[in-house]
Amino acid sequence: MSTNPLLQTIEALAKEKGIEPDVVIQAMEEAVLTASRKYYKTGEELKAKFNPENGQIELFAVKTIVDEVTDPALEISVAEAKEIYGEDAEVEAGYQIEFPKRTDVLGRIAAQTAKQVIFQKVREAERENVFAEYNQRVGEVMNGVVKRFEQGDIIVEVGRVEAILPRKEQSRAESYAQGDRLRAVIRAVGKGAKGPQIVLSRTDPALLIKLFEQEVPEIYDGTVMVRGAVREAGDRAKVAVYSRERDVDPVGACVGMKGTRVQAIIRELRGEKIDIVEWSEDPVQFVMNALSPAKVQRVTIVDDKDKVMEVVVEDKQLSLAIGKKGQNVRLAAKLTGWRIDIKSEEEKRKEVEAQFGAMEAAAAEEAPAEGVVGQPEGEASSGGEAAAAEASAEPAPAETAERHE
Repeated sequence: MSTNPLLQTIEALAKEKGIEPDVVIQAMEEAVLTASRKYYKTGEELKAKFNPENGQIELFAVKTIVDEVTDPALEISVAEAKEIYGEDAEVEAGYQIEFPKRTDVLGRIAAQTAKQVIFQKVREAERENVFAEYNQRVGEVMNGVVKRFEQGDIIVEVGRVEAILPRKEQSRAESYAQGDRLRAVIRAVGKGAKGPQIVLSRTDPALLIKLFEQEVPEIYDGTVMVRGAVREAGDRAKVAVYSRERDVDPVGACVGMKGTRVQAIIRELRGEKIDIVEWSEDPVQFVMNALSPAKVQRVTIVDDKDKVMEVVVEDKQLSLAIGKKGQNVRLAAKLTGWRIDIKSEEEKRKEVEAQFGAMEAAAAEEAPAEGVVGQPEGEASSGGEAAAAEASAEPAPAETAERHE
């Protein structure tokens, strides 16, 4: 560590704000430059540099060497440059010369201006660091302390920064008081007028997945994978898990011995019910699993392109499959990505009977129509048969004559 008082101050400020010392030095140089321009007002090209040897900010007026001077404030002739550096000095047009200028004459107002510039630059650098740090951590779970409330939103102190938990990202089953500790997932990080805005969420499915990663070692080491999660925060959630090893039961690993693992997550989510189902490559099997705890009789793919399935369950299982206000089937549809149409055995039987009835009615309507079309041919044959009967009833003339004799 340096023994220079200014350098010590710079290093202490950089450490406190979590920024590089070079950022503070650059801010100080710019501050002295701003104050000097306000004081001198000469139109010169000023330059401020930090001298690490004496720990001072030095000020210079920069002039360019030219053959013919048109602006004395910015230019100097070759002849004048040789007078300064000597006739033997290698000076050519285009070179620049720095002339030292005093900084001890800047005064109190200039010093105040410099102070403001330093604070502004340091604050901007600090905000950039915070944004860069937390922007890479979107999706991570953070621990924080409730600091205050603003129009329904909760301001949470996370480390050395403040984050916001908007009302729409809060679970309706939860309530907090000032000073309470909470865990939330970083949903987004944005740049605002007052610095980076870190948005937290307690309703995002990513929070559920991260909690499972923390509680279930098999998920953390990659043996068991979470293939999807959906939530209706405060009420119910569904998680699809898959095991890479045959010997490991993914659902059992997540539930834990006597439900200890999943119960820890339920407590964290303030009693939210969690259904853990096994993921399957077969969409039919996956839908059957996703409708748990209801037992499915059969599943039919109605439209593979639009992803529509028809599911038939026992009559007593219908309400369980649909769930409270359609919650179970709604979550299952979100989890699987298929539109699910649930029917009971009775409803399906009636539907099939109605279809058969419609088919029989259609067949009955077609039969009389065929008879009407063949009627003229029948009439013709009937007439022919009558004529033949008459012909056989009348004896031939020769036979009559023989009988008469």
